[in-house]
Amino acid sequence: MEPKRVVVTGMGAITPLGNDVESFWNGLVEGRNAVGPITRFDTTGYKVKLAAEVKDFDPLKYMDFKTAKRMELFSQFAVAASCEAVTQAGLDMEKEDPYRVGVIVSSGIGSMQATEREHKNLLEGKKVSPFYIPMMISNMASASIAMKFGMKGKNIDIVTACASGSHSIGDAFKTIKFGDADVMLAGGAEAAVCPLGVSGFTSLTALSTNEDPETASRPFDKNRDGFVIGEGSGVVVLEELQHAKARGAKILAEVVGYGATNDAFHITSPAEDGSGAGMAMKIAMKEAGIGPSDVDYINAHGTSTHHNDLFETRAIKFAFGDEAKKVAINSTKSMIGHLLGGAGGVEFIVMVKSIENSYVHVTQGSTESEEELDLDYTFGSGKHMDITYAMSNNLGFGGHNATVIVKKYEE
Repeated sequence: MEPKRVVVTGMGAITPLGNDVESFWNGLVEGRNAVGPITRFDTTGYKVKLAAEVKDFDPLKYMDFKTAKRMELFSQFAVAASCEAVTQAGLDMEKEDPYRVGVIVSSGIGSMQATEREHKNLLEGKKVSPFYIPMMISNMASASIAMKFGMKGKNIDIVTACASGSHSIGDAFKTIKFGDADVMLAGGAEAAVCPLGVSGFTSLTALSTNEDPETASRPFDKNRDGFVIGEGSGVVVLEELQHAKARGAKILAEVVGYGATNDAFHITSPAEDGSGAGMAMKIAMKEAGIGPSDVDYINAHGTSTHHNDLFETRAIKFAFGDEAKKVAINSTKSMIGHLLGGAGGVEFIVMVKSIENSYVHVTQGSTESEEELDLDYTFGSGKHMDITYAMSNNLGFGGHNATVIVKKYEE
């Protein structure tokens, strides 16, 4: 069977910069920083004081009260982002074979809040909620979306930590490419700004203890000291090209390459030579039928940790060789923090918007790199440029590497 072409027809976002794609994108273009003091809980006694929180989110805009009450925040974010994506795509499930429409929207963690809440009940001798397990488990983002829209096709949850969203989009792309679905909703969602989440990452020394919101998340900067935890969701509608054209859908971009590897090296650190992530990029470029000189822009994993930014730089050099210094690179995490399992979905949307608007946003807050970090990380200001091929990288604890390549759509 001839492989199918896969296009993007809808996008939805719930982010610290705004609860729809346009407000999110406009915030990136303006260089607005969404990092600020944690309001979800009292941080007295905590080393980490900052996060990038979603503001003004009302789940009742997307679902009824009873449904919202039985859904944890990460799932609410996922359903909300899906509503925007499905609306933009103009997808009418009444006209679709529901078994040909699937969902792969993942969360790296699920609900830590539910665990905190029910553990407290357990210790106090109170009844643990019968909804604890079904609300906490990470597959409920995908399941909730399916129930919302009546999508009965392939429905899974890929848990690869911070690479979950990118792997979800990559696997959804493959599902359509090889004929197992006509339409897939794909992406990620996370809501881990809570005492257990912040304490866990703090103990790993992964989070920034900087109390200045403007410089706490500064990827590829020599003074970086850890990532800022963020929250939200990014979901996209992927569709087989002829299916999209037959129903008159507006095509936003085309997905052309996906690479997935593992470092087999360390539980939290990427491989020091960058070979694992570099191979994911090479695999994605091979599938897309392009070489390093064809890639105009990389939306980097760019977490603002010492190890990630150094080893991802080495990975780009491993994959791109002499072309590494010619490609524009930025980190969306500089403004919205690290959305963990939600990062890949949101950053995929950034790739599509960058192609659409011929613009690479600034890596906000970063000013000066160090000796080995010598690539073009888009410090200082964004840049207007034509983009035909864009690449997104996300790397997860456990050595999971994911690369997705998007192309400007052409007939």
